[in-house]
Amino acid sequence: MTPQPPLPGITQQLADLVARVIAELRPRLIDAALSGNRSENRNLRHSDNFLSDYDLWMHGRYRELLTQVLPSYVYASEEADPQVIGNNPDPDLCVLVDPLDTSEMAVRALYGYTHVMLYSKSLRRPIAAVVGDIFHHLQIYVAARDDEGHDRAFVFTQEGTAFPLRLNRATPLEQSLITNFFMKPSERFAPLARETRLIGELSRPSADGVSRGRIGVDFGSIGLCHIAAGFSDAMIEFAKGFATWDLAPGHYILQAAGGVVLDLQGQPIPLDYGFGSVPDITKAMEDRYKFVAASSLPLAQSILSTLAKS
Repeated sequence: MTPQPPLPGITQQLADLVARVIAELRPRLIDAALSGNRSENRNLRHSDNFLSDYDLWMHGRYRELLTQVLPSYVYASEEADPQVIGNNPDPDLCVLVDPLDTSEMAVRALYGYTHVMLYSKSLRRPIAAVVGDIFHHLQIYVAARDDEGHDRAFVFTQEGTAFPLRLNRATPLEQSLITNFFMKPSERFAPLARETRLIGELSRPSADGVSRGRIGVDFGSIGLCHIAAGFSDAMIEFAKGFATWDLAPGHYILQAAGGVVLDLQGQPIPLDYGFGSVPDITKAMEDRYKFVAASSLPLAQSILSTLAKS
């Protein structure tokens, strides 16, 4: 992949690495979907989540490839406890990885995503994030901190064509496409269905009499990337909350594109996820976040106001 304009060195390596892993994995997932052999494992770490051989393979493959790029780092993957890689007992860099997000959909060749974020403990913030879309032409979403300290966001096609992501609009609530991860019936869909005021606002006709508001399903960090790209307008999570590895990479990409991520009290969620020592990282990986992510602050505030009145 040769994006234009070029990314900072480590981010370019990270983006190329994710594209490589996607290319290696996609044929395996397609075979799983067509054969019906989904290679499910018992998930000892997250008992209510689907776990496949492909999650575990990607966990190991990322660690192998990252070690060729980074001399020492903390490897914080969804599939294992954080561990120090390399000879430095206290490396500055922490690599947060969700090897295969929506794996239950991926083994059906419907949806599949992969997240990698590079976090500097000394800066207390991300310096690069890559979210890969396994099955779609728009494949790699990236945020990076440039040499001047500015955060930039891009999306790349499979061929490496780059499109900068920069939000500059404020869509009214009644015309917005709002997404939510509502696939689990009682745990997530039922709470969304009870938000009757939000549903009413999205059903309200515009001035020309046409109702344009919509609710769609989206998944983890990719949902925030879709907002950053302008494909959707907002994403809400008020039920169980997103784990750190689900939220953080997309959070950084959306913020770099000019969007906002607020908690349910209306406060910005900071990019400092508390990744200090290995015990700190272990604790941070257990946190969950309820939030409204949006293309603009006014839209996020409108959604929060509506949720608060339900």
